[in-house]
Amino acid sequence: MHASLIVHRRAWLWLAAAMGCLAILLAAPAASRAEESNPNNYSCLGKISGGTPEAGSEEHQIHYSFYCDGPITGYQVQSQLPVTGIQSPPLVRSIPAAAPLTDTFSCSGEVPGLALNCVGATKRAYETIEGQFAIGTKMCSEPRVDPLLTVTYAYLEKGVAQQAISGPFDLGRPLGCKADAYSGSTRLDPVTPNKKSGKKSKKKARRHARRS
Repeated sequence: MHASLIVHRRAWLWLAAAMGCLAILLAAPAASRAEESNPNNYSCLGKISGGTPEAGSEEHQIHYSFYCDGPITGYQVQSQLPVTGIQSPPLVRSIPAAAPLTDTFSCSGEVPGLALNCVGATKRAYETIEGQFAIGTKMCSEPRVDPLLTVTYAYLEKGVAQQAISGPFDLGRPLGCKADAYSGSTRLDPVTPNKKSGKKSKKKARRHARRS
């Protein structure tokens, strides 16, 4: 637990420093956009699923995608399972045409680690960001990966660099896996595992065995 906190703090300090530099680079356009919405209270929605296998790698790839209701200049995806590989750069698409955009991000982080940190920029709200990272366990094995997303927005306010932070947002458990006792539970909204179905199945099997 102590080690994971150290990794998280290091990753977050790195992201904060990068955002400070980016604020200067994006000063003019960012200042005007910051007045349109509150970048400290963005709403973001995303999901994860199986990623595209990489040649020569036996790691299990996880694909993530998300969008927010405002432009961002950085984000962090934090996993509760060790991240063993990071894809960079992610792809940015428009909404609703889903056409690739020139907006880009660069991602990095400690490997193995618990987070990937990405710096870049989207020009407007609802641009979809897609990327992937690797984990050392099978995607549908329990405990299943359930990453959290935090986004940042750097801008100038009265000539002073500011950094807004929104989140965390739960990207949820991976799509495409069979339901099990933990279905419906997330890191931000955990529920008690549903074991009733398993008990019923065992009882039916015992009854069938007695009759036969």
